[in-house]
Amino acid sequence: MFKKILIANRGEIAVRIIKACRDLGIPTVAVFSSSDRSALHTQFADEAIEIGPPSPLASYLNMDSIIHAAKKTRADAIHPGYGFLAENHLFSARCRDEGVVFIGPTPEALKLVGDKIASRITVKKIGAPIIPGMTGTAKENNVFIKKAKSIGYPVLVKASLGGGGKGMRVVNNDRALLEAIDAGRREAKSAFGNDTVYIEKYLEKPRHIEFQILADNYGTVIHLFERECSIQRRYQKIIEESPSTALDNNQRKKMGEIAIKIASVVGYTNAGTIEFLLDENKNFYFLEVNARIQVEHPVTEFVTGVDIVKQQIRIASGEKLKIKQKELLQRGHSVEARIYAEDSENNFLPSPGKIRFLQEPRGPGIRLDSGIYDGFEVSASYDPILSKLIVFDETRDAAINKMVNALSDYSIVGIKTTIAFLSKIFESPDFKQGNLHTSFISEHKEDLRVSTTKNLYEALAAYGIFTYSKGKSAYVEKEKGIVPVWESTGRWRSGE
Repeated sequence: MFKKILIANRGEIAVRIIKACRDLGIPTVAVFSSSDRSALHTQFADEAIEIGPPSPLASYLNMDSIIHAAKKTRADAIHPGYGFLAENHLFSARCRDEGVVFIGPTPEALKLVGDKIASRITVKKIGAPIIPGMTGTAKENNVFIKKAKSIGYPVLVKASLGGGGKGMRVVNNDRALLEAIDAGRREAKSAFGNDTVYIEKYLEKPRHIEFQILADNYGTVIHLFERECSIQRRYQKIIEESPSTALDNNQRKKMGEIAIKIASVVGYTNAGTIEFLLDENKNFYFLEVNARIQVEHPVTEFVTGVDIVKQQIRIASGEKLKIKQKELLQRGHSVEARIYAEDSENNFLPSPGKIRFLQEPRGPGIRLDSGIYDGFEVSASYDPILSKLIVFDETRDAAINKMVNALSDYSIVGIKTTIAFLSKIFESPDFKQGNLHTSFISEHKEDLRVSTTKNLYEALAAYGIFTYSKGKSAYVEKEKGIVPVWESTGRWRSGE
């Protein structure tokens, strides 16, 4: 097992990895940019070292700085989390050359499956269905236009490396395609350090289904069943669940077997996901391989009981997988909601600033993976995800009800968040009935609109903080005694 692990990431995923390392008794090193000096992950880790200015290219994407930090702190392994360098084969190779273990796939596997274009070519060779589109890229825009006309608009512009919806745009004509290519290249370069983009046919109202896989260094590959990730905004998943209501046992078995076959053929190791799109006739198509831990991994952990991050570490250290496919079962239902620092009343613009008050939901079957705290300053330099709220219950209906209640108990004052918007989705009749697809949010735009009326709960919480800071009492009398002012309103509903 490793003596020390450096986490080459930030926010909630860095905290999540640090917690897994603690459970395994492994000391950790956090890296941080100058604007993240007081971030939560730096406080959780055993050591923390600054790696550069706020710009990702100068810090979290700076291979030299991260390798130097690992050497300086004598870390013998690096966990990249998701985003940044997680799917960069050059970084994986650099770690190997420097004698530091990269907790993820080999450089060779990453180069193949981390590149969406290369993975499409490989998967097509083994007979798995793929979405029509490019199996290469080009510098000349006329090549893109020619391909778009051959497969027919609308088409989707995608970044070849990375994920998280960055660099993705759907277009319906030549002019929009050229604009999307330029914008996609810029965004991909900033997020992943590589500006390669390609296009594929845009499917109308598909469901997004992904299979979690684990593969050790000895040829054993298993899947941990599926996650439904169809609720997306700007091609970014915001709600995930497991199991999917769209699959029966036969289709689940077939898709799982293909996922294992894809991972085996490319020599994949460690954790990853094989992603598919499912059309309205339940035909499925290979979408891409995400060669890293996923944001939504906790829902799988809830329904299978497998700690995926610990498995990543064990596999990277040379251990064999002890989990057998035939032993795995899905139990109950889990749903995850991603909480963003965004203003849902103003086109979801980022909402950086200081968190003045934080109240987090707690209870049986409730898990919160968070990168924030009361008084934390949310930076404008990075992805605005704050935390992930995950719930588990025996049935989907019970899990949804638990999520609605948990969101109502979640208060973040000082910045705008998507909590109220998420509540609207979970309470939507179509969501409750499982009528999901990737255009769900745009189709239900009016029904999901959040009221502009300032929430009374937030106003009282802010007042309580203000009076407390002035040395006055932040408590009020109730029949049951003296309580904090922000708890004096009882149950509340965000956005109403």
